[in-house]
Amino acid sequence: MADAQPIALSIIVPCYKVEKYLPKCLDSLVNQTLDNIEAICINDGSPDSCIDILRDYEARYPGKVVVIDKQNEGVWKGRWDGIAIARGEYIGFLDSDDYAMPTFAESLYRAAKDNDADIAVCGFDRIELDTNKRLSREMASPRASFVIDEDPGRLVELNGAPWNKCFRASVLKNMRNLENPPTVLDDLAFHLLAYCDMHGKVVFVPDALVHYMVRAGSIINTVRKEQLESILAAFLCIRGYYEEARPELLGMLDAVAFLHLGVSLVFRLSCSKDVDIKAVISDMTAYLDKNFPTWRKSPYINWSYVRPRGGALSKLLVVQKVYKAHAMPAFLGLYRFMIDKLHVDIKW
Repeated sequence: MADAQPIALSIIVPCYKVEKYLPKCLDSLVNQTLDNIEAICINDGSPDSCIDILRDYEARYPGKVVVIDKQNEGVWKGRWDGIAIARGEYIGFLDSDDYAMPTFAESLYRAAKDNDADIAVCGFDRIELDTNKRLSREMASPRASFVIDEDPGRLVELNGAPWNKCFRASVLKNMRNLENPPTVLDDLAFHLLAYCDMHGKVVFVPDALVHYMVRAGSIINTVRKEQLESILAAFLCIRGYYEEARPELLGMLDAVAFLHLGVSLVFRLSCSKDVDIKAVISDMTAYLDKNFPTWRKSPYINWSYVRPRGGALSKLLVVQKVYKAHAMPAFLGLYRFMIDKLHVDIKW
């Protein structure tokens, strides 16, 4: 008997309280155009019927659907459990309430494999769950590939979700972990840990291959003040890893910290009525100045670097100027008005 075809891509799917959406997600994976894949589904102690659904698919698609049934420990631990048993040359992810287009696996894997890349990135559609209306299409415009060691600033362009990417498995299996991962911005923390061990190429697939489902009223996700401490502590731990292993990437890390802590996180905090946003901005500015000091004069947030690259970097350059001009409260108020009243959401 011929040896089984090696697994090209392992796709990790954390599952918790998603019985309503899980079959559509799994159907999208078992019907991929790339045959030699595996979907590693982690039932994270879900109290609904997720495990029954998963066992049914596992029985019908042996070897293609692999189930880990475990006590509830959260998405972070579940991802590491999936990575540990993944057999693929590359590893991807999908949220269990989303679904993928039929060419999702093949497009990402071929792009990564053909270019010997560390990461392949595809576009995605944000879809309103109740109406099936497309809210936005993101990361789907053509972009030039780049080598991390040659142009690390372009990592700032990448969205912080893992579910529209595949990663070289050998990197994920050996990357550093966090003893106390944050419950907010955990996806971004995961990416930064992966980048710390990457030197190679990032390639792009300019097609929207994931439908990211948005529940009504979730366009703004507020952050509680008590969650903030764990986020800031996690970023300090990550910076320590970079100082030890990749000091040449600290400029990129500082730019990412400004984007996701100084802009995105501060915006989410501003959506809480009991938050003194001026105090929050003052505290965050002090935190960034102390721990991610090049954000003010970042080599990746200036006109000469941004002009030929554009995209998210252009927006970041604008908001950096707003920050330095102490105009963030007004800027955040305008941003909330655009989302709440005009239903326009600018993605950073």
